[in-house]
Amino acid sequence: MVGAGGVLGAAHIGAGYALERRGFVPDMIVGTSVGALNGAIAAAHPDRAAPWLDHVWTRLRRRDVYPLGYLSARTSVFTDRGLRRLIARAELPPRIEQLAVPFTAVAMDLVTGAPVLLDRGDRASALLADAAIPGMLPPVDRAGRTLVDGGVIAYVPVLAARQAGAAGVVVVATGPESSPPPPTVPRRRADAIAARAGLLLLHHQIERDLREVSRHIPTVVLPTGIEDWPAPWDFGHAARLIDTACRTAGRFLDELRVNGPGLYRVDDSSATCASPDTTSTTSTAGVGL
Repeated sequence: MVGAGGVLGAAHIGAGYALERRGFVPDMIVGTSVGALNGAIAAAHPDRAAPWLDHVWTRLRRRDVYPLGYLSARTSVFTDRGLRRLIARAELPPRIEQLAVPFTAVAMDLVTGAPVLLDRGDRASALLADAAIPGMLPPVDRAGRTLVDGGVIAYVPVLAARQAGAAGVVVVATGPESSPPPPTVPRRRADAIAARAGLLLLHHQIERDLREVSRHIPTVVLPTGIEDWPAPWDFGHAARLIDTACRTAGRFLDELRVNGPGLYRVDDSSATCASPDTTSTTSTAGVGL
C-alpha cells in the first residue's frame, strides 16, 4: 500500500528496494496520489520496479512535473502536461486490469467527497485523477465523475486495501504526517498555523485508519528514517530520500516478526519494532504495497 506525498514519494523507492532485495512480491497494490503512480509501475514490474523508479526520480525537476498552466484555465496553478509525459514514459499497459499485479488507485469524488476505487478501465485517466492535487493540478472527468487526489481523504489508503480483500498490508508511507508531530507551538504567522493544523489533520487521519485496519489484519508500517523532509516540490533531494529509506526499511524488515492482526511499526520511543507479539513469522497474503 503506497501513500501520498508529492516528491516525498521518492522514499517509496527506497522502501521498494528493501522489499525487492528480500524477495517480497505483493499480491495486490493500492496507491493514492504519487503512491498510485509508483504503485502502478510496481504492479507492472513487481520484481524490478525500484531501479527504474530510481532512475526517473533522481533526474526529475519541478518543471518536469509541475509546469505552469494558463491563467485562463482557472482550475489549477499547474497543467498536467508534465505528469502526462511522466506516465507515458512508464510504458504501462493501457488498462488497469492488464497490470501484472492487481492494482487499485484511490481517488476522491469532488462532488460527494466519497473515495473512488479505480481498479479497472483506462489506466492513464486513473493515475491523472489520483495525482490531481486540488488547486495545483486539474481535476479529471472519468465515468461521469469529477475526480481529484485521493490523498485528501485517504493519505494512507489502508481502508481501501482491506476493502479490496487484503489479508495483511505493508504500508509504504512518507512525509512528516506519518510520524508523531513534535510538540511545538507554531510561530504566530498565518502560514505556520495553517501548516501545523494541516499536519495534525493528516496525522490523525492516518492514525485512525491504521488502528482500524490493524484490529482485523496484520498492518506493517515501514519506517523511512527521514527526519529532514524537503518541500513537496523540491526534487533535488530524491537520492537522499531513496538511500535513507532503503537502509532504514531494510533493517526493520530484517528484524520483523508478524504474529496475527496488529500494528507493526517502529516504536516511537525506540528503534525497535512495536507489535502485539513478535515471537513468530507468518505470511501476509493479499498484501497491498
